[in-house]
Amino acid sequence: MTRHGERRGRGDNLGGYSKKSGVGVGLDIDKRKKSNEITEDEAVRANLLNNNDLLYLTISLEIYTVAMVDTEHFETTIKKNWVQRSITATVLIVGFIGVTYIGVPALLFMTLLIQVQCFHEIITIAYNYKKLPKIPLFRTLNWYFVFVLNYFFSGEAFAQYLETYIKKYRVLEKFFLYHRFLSFCLYMIGLIWFVNLLRRKLIREQFTLLAWIHFLGIIIVLQSYMVVQNMFEGLIWLVMPITLVFLNDIFSYIFGKIYGKTPLIEVSPKKTLEGFMGGVASTVVLGTFLAYLFCHVEHLVCPTKFIAVGDDVQMTTKCSPGPLFQPTTLDLKLFSINLYPFLVHAQILSLFASLIAPFGGFCASGFKRAFKMKDFGDSIPGHGGVMDRFDCQYLMSTFVNVYITSFVRSFSVEKIFSKILYMKEDSQVEFYNLLANHLQSQGLFNNSYIQYDRK
Repeated sequence: MTRHGERRGRGDNLGGYSKKSGVGVGLDIDKRKKSNEITEDEAVRANLLNNNDLLYLTISLEIYTVAMVDTEHFETTIKKNWVQRSITATVLIVGFIGVTYIGVPALLFMTLLIQVQCFHEIITIAYNYKKLPKIPLFRTLNWYFVFVLNYFFSGEAFAQYLETYIKKYRVLEKFFLYHRFLSFCLYMIGLIWFVNLLRRKLIREQFTLLAWIHFLGIIIVLQSYMVVQNMFEGLIWLVMPITLVFLNDIFSYIFGKIYGKTPLIEVSPKKTLEGFMGGVASTVVLGTFLAYLFCHVEHLVCPTKFIAVGDDVQMTTKCSPGPLFQPTTLDLKLFSINLYPFLVHAQILSLFASLIAPFGGFCASGFKRAFKMKDFGDSIPGHGGVMDRFDCQYLMSTFVNVYITSFVRSFSVEKIFSKILYMKEDSQVEFYNLLANHLQSQGLFNNSYIQYDRK
């Protein structure tokens, strides 16, 4: 018994699950079987275990091979994605520079294209989520409301900026003079159209989509209108914010990849505190440097104007740069420096672009997670959809518009005069008398002042 037990123990050890010498175990069993030192049952058991060991090695080898192939495929995919992203980013940058060089008309067209694509990407999500069947003309109604909202928000602005065109083509004057009333009428037409498209079984989903349309009108159309206002103040108020957001995206990613350890926000687990702070510092420093360079570019600092030259209307960006873009001496106690006032504004814009604007992207990330999707679309190779690139830009443009209105913009004599020209003749005379009486009461309206002004 004892000897048999010892043999059994050795047999278990030899025929057991050995990863080190599976082949050696099989040879040892064969030798012992020939010398009658092992029973038939032990031999069968040992051979089965040996076969299992070989099967384990085979499976392990296959798993390792598949893992290596998957790893190589994953690394290749990442490299291809980076190449694609780099090429696309380069094309976008060069394209934006070219459009900016052409000027306001090209930028207006680009803004409209971006707005339409962003609306399309988000409203498509709503349709897919609600899974509505095709209702005739219902999608057409969406774009009708987009048109009405654009006309409502941009009507007065274009009347102000395109005054020369309106004067030349009198047929346009009525569309801008009564644009609020016309906007209301157009909206009522859309509302009646919507009611006629209602279906009992889909009424809840249809009203939900109507709410989506109005929500997107605020998020996209209104902010596009603010972008247009910014560019007419001078292209620098458009180019600078876009550049700042772009810089912040790049350097936040770089610092996050190198130093990122601390998660920043749960909804975007790849965002880190180190990357966020690195983006802030880089954006402020580089933003100040770029602002200094932009102050020397007349095409950027001068507001775009349309002037009548004979029978033609021409666009011009020629001007004497305003006080913001001219060096001002700042006297300190120990020394004095020449400083462009715009640099102060640029630093404020840089702080917003790096501290607050990213939360527009975080909000968009939360929206995408709510609908279990990675990107808004695939219209930009390697970058997702257009909305994926402009989630922060829209928030930044809104801030710039509010900032200009609150702290930068001053009353323009030319703009006020252009509004007076729309008044009736008797109203213009009445305005003149009121202004003359006011100036006389202030002691400003006298012959010496008029003679000096004429000189």
